[in-house]
Amino acid sequence: MPDAIAKHFLVASDFDQTLSFNDSGQILSDLLGCSDFRRKVDGLASSNLVQQGAELAYLIRHDPAFRGVRREHLVEAGRLVRLRSGIPALVDFLGRGLDGFQFSFFVISAATQDVIQSALAGMLPPDHIIGTEFDYDSESGEVQSIRRVPAGYGKVAVVEELEQRLETPPDRTIYVGDGSSDVHVMLHVNNRDGFTIAVSENRLLARIARSTVISDNAFSILIPILERIVGWRTPEIREFFESNALRLQEWEKARTDRVTIVGAPVSGTDAIV
Repeated sequence: MPDAIAKHFLVASDFDQTLSFNDSGQILSDLLGCSDFRRKVDGLASSNLVQQGAELAYLIRHDPAFRGVRREHLVEAGRLVRLRSGIPALVDFLGRGLDGFQFSFFVISAATQDVIQSALAGMLPPDHIIGTEFDYDSESGEVQSIRRVPAGYGKVAVVEELEQRLETPPDRTIYVGDGSSDVHVMLHVNNRDGFTIAVSENRLLARIARSTVISDNAFSILIPILERIVGWRTPEIREFFESNALRLQEWEKARTDRVTIVGAPVSGTDAIV
């Protein structure tokens, strides 16, 4: 179907604990041998000194234990991130879209851009990843300054920039997140008739998100998209997953979709849609 006819949606996802199982800041901290990372983050959060989600960027610039961070440390931390399964198949499906539906997938996160690009290398183009950016000293290679931190309202700004770039209306924005740092952007998307998906049982987020999906497989976020956006019924969604060599072994239908997927996702031209 021609692009002029297809409905074009922006699909934006957080990274830490949305596409991954752990906090990339904790991984970097362990790699550097820095202690008390969680205590320091909690202290910054309670002081409201920085936007929620921007704590690591602040520590890298101002905490002596993190002042020696170089790009190679961030790249190595990215390699150590434990990702959810199904990400390549998710990216592949969104890239191909469906008859009448076109999707542009981006990652927007306060996590360091170099970490995310390293973790998702070969899965998502670097220009579809928007994270915290640093300037590095030309001689020492250490972080010299912070260029941008997409945290709190910073994520809202990025979403609006992408909508303008893609020329998609606000009601065709889909945002996926896991925690309190996603509240601002989810409220913003909801207020403009977009669609929001939570992938954790965070109580605050669950009250805000239009849908919640609990699964270890990132491909599961397609369930509310296919159901609520595309308009498929449950049998059609089950058939779609089976056609991609996946089986919805457990699917507790409630406001929260609890999903266990068995099988290896099919990606590329061999996938059946």
